[in-house]
Amino acid sequence: MSDHGASTTGPLRRAMRGRDPGEEHRAATPLELLFDLTFVVAISQAAAQLHHALSEGHLGPALAGYAAVFFAIWWAWMNFTWFASAYDTDDVPYRLLTLLQMGGVLVLAAGVPAVFEDGDFTVVVVGYVIMRVAVITQWLRAAAEHPQGRSTALRYAAGIAVVQAGWIARLWAPGAWAWITFVVLVAAELAVPVWAEYRGGPTAWHPGHIAERYGLFTIIVLGEVILASLAAVQSAVSEGGLSSSLLMIVIGGLLLVFGLWWIYFTGQNVTLTSLRTALGWGYGHYAVFAAVAAIGAGIEVTLAAAEHHAHVSDRTAALAVAVPVVIVLAVLGVLHRATGTGAVGHWLLVAVGVLIVLALGLAAPALGVGGAVLGMGLAVAATLAANLLTVHRRTAGEA
Repeated sequence: MSDHGASTTGPLRRAMRGRDPGEEHRAATPLELLFDLTFVVAISQAAAQLHHALSEGHLGPALAGYAAVFFAIWWAWMNFTWFASAYDTDDVPYRLLTLLQMGGVLVLAAGVPAVFEDGDFTVVVVGYVIMRVAVITQWLRAAAEHPQGRSTALRYAAGIAVVQAGWIARLWAPGAWAWITFVVLVAAELAVPVWAEYRGGPTAWHPGHIAERYGLFTIIVLGEVILASLAAVQSAVSEGGLSSSLLMIVIGGLLLVFGLWWIYFTGQNVTLTSLRTALGWGYGHYAVFAAVAAIGAGIEVTLAAAEHHAHVSDRTAALAVAVPVVIVLAVLGVLHRATGTGAVGHWLLVAVGVLIVLALGLAAPALGVGGAVLGMGLAVAATLAANLLTVHRRTAGEA
């Protein structure tokens, strides 16, 4: 490990230098793991509000609010992760600024219900800006203490600051302009790393460290699905007992979580050989994380529908699970093909799996919501098995 690497003890302050991107045995630090745990709260809030809105039949506002809130959650996490991969000094100033970001996450989480209920982003923006101010400070410190990366660090600091001013100004945007300006600001956020890295020079992010951080966060989001499903099952069982429909949803949901985990982590030696590949991998995970968390909300909706507590049809409830599963399968198929990893034997196998899961969601009125979810779990398992067999045969043939 480099002399300025993360540790549990050391000097109160050390110079912030770019870490070695070829450093061996680079792993997530305890501080990074603690930081991730604060996002559990925000993700849980977003998924819970999505579940309630979908159960009430508010499809459009639910999806818009969820996509917006999850962007703020994911983008803040992603920016911290990539900065830490390049400039983690783990000294007192670094830890205190990380603490400030963690506080911002909790403020953001507290504002999530207002977004879904009233379309009010005020508290979410306050929490988001708190996190981003901390990141700007980190980049300014990197610019002052790491001359080789100064140009890139200043571009990051300036770009993030300008966009934050835009988010604050957006709070006064009237009517349709609120969503128009939201899309514009999202595009600006996504453009800042591209501009900074290509014009100022690439930062010293560590490919293996980045891949591990994304994998760990995927497990956290999958854990949220299990936790949300457990809470919904407990509520349903306490009210009406364990029915066959509930049992099928539980088994199907567990198969989905385990199958998607297996698909994600098969051959997990992600090769981020270029900035373009890394950005594609990083940006593509917005859909992965958001869709995985939405599966938990969807399972809660199907459990409510099975107990006749939801104001939606069986088909709508089943599609609340099927659509995010389809998104995860499709996006992981693209990402794994691009990086040469994962359980993707052939793109046609992924496409067939996607179509079957979607068809099962549409067939919920005939199958019952429990049968549809169980069928989705089995379809994902079959898709995984077919791809693994194809990969194995191809590998054996090349040996």
